[in-house]
Amino acid sequence: MTEGRLWGGRFTEQPDAAAFQLGRSVHFDVRLWPYDLAGSRVHADELLRLGLLIADDHRAITAGLDTIGEELAAARFAFADGDEDLHGAVERRLIEVAGEAGGRLRAGRSRNDQIASDLRLYLADAIDDLTGDIRALQEALATQAEVAADWLVPGYTHLQRAQPVTLGHHLLAHAWALQRDCGRLRDARRRILDASPLGAGALAGVTLGLDLARYAERLGFTDVAANSMDAVADRDFAVEFLAAAALVGVHLSRLGEEVMLWSSTEFGWVTVGDAFSTGSSIMPQKRNPDVAELVRGKTGRLLGDLVSLLVTLKGLPLTYNRDLQEDKEPVFDAVDTLRLALPAMAGMVATLRFDGERLALAAAGGGALATDVAEELVRRGVAFRVAHERVGALVATCDERGIDLRDLTSAELAALLPELDGVEALLDARAAVTRRDTVSGPAAVHRQLRQLRAAFQAAR
Repeated sequence: MTEGRLWGGRFTEQPDAAAFQLGRSVHFDVRLWPYDLAGSRVHADELLRLGLLIADDHRAITAGLDTIGEELAAARFAFADGDEDLHGAVERRLIEVAGEAGGRLRAGRSRNDQIASDLRLYLADAIDDLTGDIRALQEALATQAEVAADWLVPGYTHLQRAQPVTLGHHLLAHAWALQRDCGRLRDARRRILDASPLGAGALAGVTLGLDLARYAERLGFTDVAANSMDAVADRDFAVEFLAAAALVGVHLSRLGEEVMLWSSTEFGWVTVGDAFSTGSSIMPQKRNPDVAELVRGKTGRLLGDLVSLLVTLKGLPLTYNRDLQEDKEPVFDAVDTLRLALPAMAGMVATLRFDGERLALAAAGGGALATDVAEELVRRGVAFRVAHERVGALVATCDERGIDLRDLTSAELAALLPELDGVEALLDARAAVTRRDTVSGPAAVHRQLRQLRAAFQAAR
């Protein structure tokens, strides 16, 4: 008997137990059931339209699919040991509840075009959910940035203090990276739904006269796949999603890394809320930013999911190969990982409490205003190469004396930089930030916030 399997008629022996378990996928592809049943309903209607199902059989199949959907939604569906995959389990159960009519639904379809359609539809919905989760994290960053829009903080290159910016400006840098992630996911979603594979059959289409445009329209696809072989072999859409998901992970990891640095005793810039911190099993004093660390670790999974599918695809001839069974678990893992990580990061960001005084003290030191002095020399007619050398030598002199540029007296500054009068005004961190009022600069935080929130509204 082949109940729960959609093949077997030409074989005289049952599958080897180990071989069957190797190929069994129902334990993970079951999550595609809403999309599989949706495709089955559309297919039943098309078979009825063509006269390949009589009305009584169509009613029995439709009612049976409703029953199966209720059982799966309530986790009451009884899987059998012989159920190889979701498609086989559904057909087995459909025959049980709808009788002989249930066996008629398979006409004109293949697991190959079914799974290609199911996975596309699943990913389209998953992307909708994930972009909502990304938006929640962006909102948390924007809220913090609004409060700290004008708080001074050192900006870094090479993890060395570089120039003063504002905390709001720094936090919004992460929000804009996430905005690109939303764009990539939306682009991937558009391509996911631009080509319905249904009707491609195993690879060469079918001869029953199916109206493939009807499938596409009813399931939310914008068009029909142009080539039936490509339709069942294509997993570019899954790779696109995994690439976008991996970049989301990278951006979460970079944000998490900064929170870990900032919350360390050495920095002491921020405290993470209790609900998003943990302690030590041996050291009573510890307060660990574990959410940030765990998300940084989860990023490795997201990168691995992308590489896993790319390696699976790289050597496959057209069209369908059983290797493609390995397409779903990386996709599911990436979706599940981001569904965990994004809300946790959004919650953590919302609890961050920054030490504004400590940030301001750090913002002005370490020669952070040297560039402003060099650029003022340029305004006074000095070539930048010369200005760079002279201010660099001035900083070196300060280093030797163990002082900062701001600690030089007016007389010393006048002697060292005779072209400049009132140079002390250049050595004020607040003024330095205010001078940087370009569209993308740290003085434009409120403008950036309005722009970001307008993008949120447009997305809704």
